Amino acid sequence: MIVKICGITNLEDAVRACAEGATAIGFNFYRASPRYIPPERAAEIPTAPGIRRVGVFVNETRETVERLARIANLDVVQLHGDEAPADHPAGLAVWKAARVSSAFHPRTFLGWPIEALLLDGPAGAAYGGSGKSFEWSLAASCPLPVILAGGLDAGNVAQAIAEAHPWGVDACSRIESAPGKKDPIKMTEFLRAAREAFGGG
Repeated sequence: MIVKICGITNLEDAVRACAEGATAIGFNFYRASPRYIPPERAAEIPTAPGIRRVGVFVNETRETVERLARIANLDVVQLHGDEAPADHPAGLAVWKAARVSSAFHPRTFLGWPIEALLLDGPAGAAYGGSGKSFEWSLAASCPLPVILAGGLDAGNVAQAIAEAHPWGVDACSRIESAPGKKDPIKMTEFLRAAREAFGGG
């Protein structure tokens, strides 16, 4: 079970996310994102034991991803661009993001060296963080482990889990007070709702 809080930019939000039951936190290294954080700054934000540190990248070279992952002490890289398997870094778990549209086919990524497929809503040039959801039932037939993203909050995460049966869920913009700053109540409520829906209490 993965319950991820993405777009972490400060220590306060990271500490609260870990304390309230997140199993992964995400740092965004896409410079065009309002949630961008330098990898050196991400490295200064500690996480509790067992909580996975995820770095979000968009169309970076394999060498760049590997270098920044070392700096930020990452466990997972989340690739949100047009990366191919040859672009995947060595020695790190990979979550490949795909935006679900009418053209999406769940078997497209079969055979890719990935731990999971992160399914996101439409985001245009933003590559995620738009707060837009998609038809969650489309994820239920995916033959790979799925992490649901896009428009999730405490009010809909249980329904999303019930419809998609995912490995994990990922929230960002819908639990913020401003881009890169989490609303403590919304984040706590999301984490509790997600864990309850997964049966983790």
